[in-house]
Amino acid sequence: MVIGFIGLGNMAKAMIGGILDKNIVSADDIIGSAKTKETCEYVEQKFRIQTKECNKEVAKEADVIILAVKPQFFSQVIAEIRDDVDESKLVISIAAGKTIGWIEETFEKKLKLIRVMPNTPALVGMGCSGVCRNERVSDEDLLFALRLLKSFGSASVVTENLMDVVGAVSGSGPAYVFMFIEALADAAVEGGMPRKDAYYFAAQTLMGSAKMVLETGKHPGELKDMVCSPGGTTIAAVRTLEEKGMRGAVMDAVKACIDKTKKL
Repeated sequence: MVIGFIGLGNMAKAMIGGILDKNIVSADDIIGSAKTKETCEYVEQKFRIQTKECNKEVAKEADVIILAVKPQFFSQVIAEIRDDVDESKLVISIAAGKTIGWIEETFEKKLKLIRVMPNTPALVGMGCSGVCRNERVSDEDLLFALRLLKSFGSASVVTENLMDVVGAVSGSGPAYVFMFIEALADAAVEGGMPRKDAYYFAAQTLMGSAKMVLETGKHPGELKDMVCSPGGTTIAAVRTLEEKGMRGAVMDAVKACIDKTKKL
């Protein structure tokens, strides 16, 4: 089983690292190609995989082809590899906004195709990926893809109509979270806390809070109420966030992201 990466950016590197850490395949069974020679050399040295001079070579040799290039380059890349891809190969796309139908139409043929929306916490083994497939992908193929994706975090199957929502929430969501961490830290610095400590307290608080949601199964509103004592400090802060429109701003941001994705 040879896994081929077309594109060796941050997400591809996170995937390769997870696959190797979990011993799903050996480095000898992973190949890749990238836009620049420097990127190929870096990935070769870091992971001890083989890199190829062109995308066609990867497509020809790989049993599983992971399309890890930006959406705007998809048409160009597919044109390069079209003749070397057939229904015997499993194609996995991680591009935002590119539907299964669009990819099949661009390939001009029927394929075994899985669409994935991962996110950057994959770089630290905490990714969250949404996954959907077309009718040619067997259950066995899907399970293998999920095994790959779970090597660097979690992965859940969704219907394709929800993939843009997945992208706007978990794919782009880390940016919103980083902004919130930065804002919390700035407030802590204003209150007199050293910057380094402020980032630690803010980030650790978000990580612990997220774990509470996942592990307790309680509604986030219930967990919020547990922190808000009657007449206390937290409920005063919550009121200010509501007055400033935090909830609506986040919802508007996610909607803007979904709308933009549909135009890609």
